[in-house]
Formats: sequence, structure tokens, C-alpha cells
Amino acid sequence: MNRKSKYRILNRDIIKYFAMGAMLLNHIANVFLTMGSPLYETLVDIGYFTAITMCYFLVEGYQYTHSKKSYGIRLFLFAVISQLPFVMAFRNHAGVGLNMIFTLFVCFLILVVREKVKNPVLRTLLVIFLVFVTIFSDWQLFAAVFTVMFDAWRGDRKKIWLAYAIAAVSFGTMQFIAYSSFFSVQKAAVCTAGAVCGIIVSGIVIQCFYNGERAKYGRKISKWFFYLFYPLHLTVLALIDLYWI
Repeated sequence: MNRKSKYRILNRDIIKYFAMGAMLLNHIANVFLTMGSPLYETLVDIGYFTAITMCYFLVEGYQYTHSKKSYGIRLFLFAVISQLPFVMAFRNHAGVGLNMIFTLFVCFLILVVREKVKNPVLRTLLVIFLVFVTIFSDWQLFAAVFTVMFDAWRGDRKKIWLAYAIAAVSFGTMQFIAYSSFFSVQKAAVCTAGAVCGIIVSGIVIQCFYNGERAKYGRKISKWFFYLFYPLHLTVLALIDLYWI
């Protein structure tokens, strides 16, 4: 993919910081605000930028990491560490399952299967199985499907645009069905339009402004920040909800 453009001013770490901020806003809305309120919908919609962005960088990171084994172990360990804070923060939500890092770990396993399993039938069956494993976790199904698309079409700019288009349409359809259970058709349509904006913005940022590089300085700090931020911010939100709200 051609990264030579005067507009490609954002490196991977900066975009990930944006994604962490967007996720924080989404979680604040889910923990403290009432579903359907304008502020709730705005913050939740901003947060939809994060899931698909992290799937894109998971695929990219899988290709560039010095040790795929260590990469997978880190994801698994932080998935375990994050589970209690995740349950505490979202304890008032029905059917709280496994956390987002667990979903990313399953997506990582999908990439391993796609690379290592040579038999096409077995490879396909294993990928389908892993996609459905995410039913029990945050970002269910969609994150896994996004990961498959980004991996299959890696390096092809037009197909990455197509992946984002498919993601926006499929996610929007599911959101409209969900919103229609609570709101009028008109309000469901408005909420759905807002929900897909995060995915569209992610596509624009990655395709038009990402320069394909990491930050020149503070790489190790950024690396561990992205892992630690998830359980720490959930713990803080849970404690605020328990003792100050």
C-alpha cells in the first residue's frame, strides 16, 4: 500500500491513542449514562472507531512482530487480567461475557490458523469455529470477521476500502435491528447512522492519514500503555460506579 502522501501524518501509535480515547468514551457512556440519551449515543458511537481499528492493527502487528508466540501470550495474559475489571465495570449489563482483549486473542488465533494450517477445508472450519467462539465475548463476531477480511485483503488498498464498506453495512444492519427493538424506525435509523460513523472514520484515518510507521520515540512505553490501559481504566470506572455514584 502506498504510504507516500503529505496527508499521511499519523503513525500507528497516535492512531491507537485515539482509539483508546474513543473506547474510554464508549465505556463511560455504558457505565454511567442512559441508553438512548443524546450524550450516550454520541459517546458510544465515537467508541465504535476502536474495534475495527484495533483489528486492522492486530493484522498488521501479526505480520511485523518479532515473536508471534510472545504476542499471543501477552494477549492471553492481559485478557485474563482484564476479566474481573470488565465484569465489575459492566456488572449491570445483562449477559456480560468475556472482555475485548479475549476477542483480540481469538482473532490472533484466527491469524495463526490462516497462516499455519495448510489444508483449506480444515483451515476454513477452524476459522469459522473461532469466529463463533467470540459470541461469548465483547465485539462478538464482527471483530473476528473484520480480522479475516483485513488479513485476506492485506496490501490491497481497494479491497481494504471494500472491507470497511462491508463492515459498515453489516454492522449498521445489526445495529438497526437492535435499535428497532427499543425505538421508532426513525430514531433507530438516526442511531444507526451515528453508529456506523466510527467505522467510516476509521477507514478514512487508516486509508488516508496513516503513514505505516510507528512512533520514533517511546515505543516501549506506548506498547505497554496499550495493554495496561484496558484493565486499569475499567477498574477506575468500576470503582467510581461502586463508591462515588
